[in-house]
Amino acid sequence: MEKLKFTKKISAPAHKVYETMLGLKNKKTYEYWTAAFNPTSTFEGSWNEGSKILFVGEDENGKKGGMVSEIAAHKPADFISIRHYGILDGDTEVTTGEQVEKWAGGFENYYFKENDGITTVTVEMDAIDEYLDYFNKTYPEALDRLKEISEK
Repeated sequence: MEKLKFTKKISAPAHKVYETMLGLKNKKTYEYWTAAFNPTSTFEGSWNEGSKILFVGEDENGKKGGMVSEIAAHKPADFISIRHYGILDGDTEVTTGEQVEKWAGGFENYYFKENDGITTVTVEMDAIDEYLDYFNKTYPEALDRLKEISEK
């Protein structure tokens, strides 16, 4: 896996950007920025530290899929660490096997740093080779959407 890093400056307080990014007050804010990855993107579960969370979307045939993950660390409006340990295949959580081994143990970390009302969001994530181009193209688009909705 390779580590990717994306940064976006947003004219809003860190707490607002954090709540918007995670959809804490309104799940639709999470779904809005993550629609850059998949128009049906959502999550099931909790953002509480130690909790299991599923990152879910549907493919072009309407089949549910996504990632099975754990919130490894959660410091509100400061840092979130997500550890991916499985994939969702329909309603089945797959946590072993060749498909999972490529991703298992990969992290996605969000950092929020506020300075004079401007929040810098940094995303660091582990990605496998076949998804590097996709994430390098799509993550900046997603963060642009997060900026748009956070600055409203």
